[in-house]
Amino acid sequence: MKRFVLLILLLGCLTTWTEAQSEQIKLKWELGHSKDAKTPPSKWVPSIVPGAVQLDIARAEKYAPHYYAEHWKDYLWMEDVYFTYRSSFKKPALISDDRLYFRSLGIDYEFEIYLNNEKIFYQEGMFTPVYLDLTDKLKENNQLLVKIFPVPKLPGMQVHKQASQSAKPPVAYGWDWHPRLIPSGIWDDTFLEIQPSARVTDISADYVLNDELTRAEIDLTLSGRNLKGGKYSWILRDISGKDVLKAEGTFKSDEEKVPLTFDKPELWWPHDHGSPYLYTSSFSLFDQSGKQIQDQRSKIGFRRVRLVMNEGGWIEPVKFPKTRSVPPVQFEINGRKIFCKGTNWVPPDIFPGTITRERYARLIDLAIEANFNILRIWGGGIVNKEAFYELCDAKGILVWTEFPLAGNNYEGTPRYLSVLEQESASIINRIKKHPSLALWCGGNELFNTWSRMTDQSLALRLLNSQCFRLDPNTPFMNTSPVMGMGHGYYIFRNEATGEEVFQLMDRSKFTAYTEFGMPGPASVDILKTIIPSNELWPPKAGTSWESHHAFKAWEGNTWLCQDIIEDYFGKSGSLEELVANGQLLQGEGYKCIYEESRRQKPYCSIAANWCFNEPWPTAANNSLISYPDIPKAGFYAVKNACRPVLASSRFLKFRWSEGEIFSAEIWMLNDLPEDVPAGKVTIKLSAGNEQITLLEWNYNKMTANTNQTGPTVRYRIPYWTGNRFMLLLEVEGHPEFNSEYTLAYKRAGKR
Repeated sequence: MKRFVLLILLLGCLTTWTEAQSEQIKLKWELGHSKDAKTPPSKWVPSIVPGAVQLDIARAEKYAPHYYAEHWKDYLWMEDVYFTYRSSFKKPALISDDRLYFRSLGIDYEFEIYLNNEKIFYQEGMFTPVYLDLTDKLKENNQLLVKIFPVPKLPGMQVHKQASQSAKPPVAYGWDWHPRLIPSGIWDDTFLEIQPSARVTDISADYVLNDELTRAEIDLTLSGRNLKGGKYSWILRDISGKDVLKAEGTFKSDEEKVPLTFDKPELWWPHDHGSPYLYTSSFSLFDQSGKQIQDQRSKIGFRRVRLVMNEGGWIEPVKFPKTRSVPPVQFEINGRKIFCKGTNWVPPDIFPGTITRERYARLIDLAIEANFNILRIWGGGIVNKEAFYELCDAKGILVWTEFPLAGNNYEGTPRYLSVLEQESASIINRIKKHPSLALWCGGNELFNTWSRMTDQSLALRLLNSQCFRLDPNTPFMNTSPVMGMGHGYYIFRNEATGEEVFQLMDRSKFTAYTEFGMPGPASVDILKTIIPSNELWPPKAGTSWESHHAFKAWEGNTWLCQDIIEDYFGKSGSLEELVANGQLLQGEGYKCIYEESRRQKPYCSIAANWCFNEPWPTAANNSLISYPDIPKAGFYAVKNACRPVLASSRFLKFRWSEGEIFSAEIWMLNDLPEDVPAGKVTIKLSAGNEQITLLEWNYNKMTANTNQTGPTVRYRIPYWTGNRFMLLLEVEGHPEFNSEYTLAYKRAGKR
């Protein structure tokens, strides 16, 4: 018999349980479609579950890949039809009081389930698992049908606003980096499962740490069915396998509550501030004869997360009439304020059913390589699968989790609020067990003029109350951004004003920069896989370049911004030259924002770019990682800008001309939770084969998590032959602290 990993909706800070006393029966599925709910499909094709209806149809009908040229348009008709999954199975041999369940961890989005032509279930919502006891309705030969309704769309609304009365992620309806391709179908693990009649189905291990963080008061709650008279054992083991806490007893009913005290727990930390320590939890259930009938394993992390007021926040506003100060957005982990360097995580694929643990692991490893310690899970996309949170727990990444609301006015109609209540409860109860969870957020950009929600909007009041009721010790924020936080800017230079990111950041002051972007083209190799050869050069609007978001994607001529690139470096002679120069601008722009954000601490406490990854291969956008997991050159620039300690420079523009006085402030940045010894920085300019030493700076010892301001260097730009030069900061004895910046150069005239 095959054993499997059972994903139970646990409470507390627990990760996935391994279940040894259940048998999974894998189902073989086929798929059909029809124009209305009453007409059965006339044709059936093989289906891969988990997956998406679009991918099944594309395989069967031999569609061209959705990511190549304009072929995503071939899939649009599928959002308006009914799809039906069909599977047949024989009644399994059930021993004693065993039961047979149909379990699905995710079906997208509105659906009905039939067993032997009898409707047994209906649900709207893709994040609430399905758990159905089929035992009493079984025949010798059985048929399961899962009927998927057309995707929800508000008539008369444009693009993503069509999703504003559903809990379906709006990104797939069309965004400035995502095509209109709306996935549907069974998107997470789905199977039949044989279980004993007596079973613990919900385990809560909620805890509170004392002020000294030396003791955890744990409320262990075990609940399920047919438990009376059964015995249980719950053991907590440290990383070496030693038992550190134990509870045993006999169930008096179907719910048992056990208060426990755990002294001196090792704390879970984000990876750049300590060890993401995880204990192993072991639960066993025994029947009245003493036979073990359930055996489960999990990981538990102990940590305290708070949002506290940013330094200087209480004095705002400075002038009368006084009103409220900026809200707190400073993360405090285990009593320590940390600077959050991170990114905005978007769905790793248009079709979430294809996302595997391995794909999550590769992207999370890249986030750690980039020196990120937090991921903002953007509210326009999916709520990620369990594997994502398990990996963040193990690798020490904080997770800011948003509910699936973005850029819309989610009116509080009774139907919508009912679905949102159901979906949010499922999301909270699943994710709150993970120590990596740092924040609940109502959604993306809901207080902006294009959304027009407020803190009085019923949907946000509901989400706040749900989080308080189900997970009161995790912070909650209505939306991002809120007052004091910044979203934007998203291109290297504002064409309306001529201002570059350097000037914009110099006069900027925010408690957090939770979205900012710098566009960069994909590599030439990737471009060749998505754009037909006859369209590759030169890039033009109205072609596959536009469908892949190089033109007319956002404001102005985004995201390729070829005019800006060529203004700095001259007309491109090839695609290779254009891509190289565009990726250079992306890297230098991102370095500016990340480093300036760090220079603005302690008032500023977060820097997270838009965005990290992408769900399909784009020609150009703000991402650091091209689909599926290929770093752009800008990734490595950001990796350098987010090193815990580095020499840094602030300058006010990108292009400098011959004869101008070049000026740059020199800093040392330190995000470590420990002191950094004194040292020396040498500042140089480099152009071609020439290097000019400008200054040496002896910086003082830096205390933990503090920066140090240094001198301002000034130098008259000489004549050079190229179109760029470099500023070099070299730290004696610590090359890992060195930094370099590439800047544009313009000669005074012809020679």
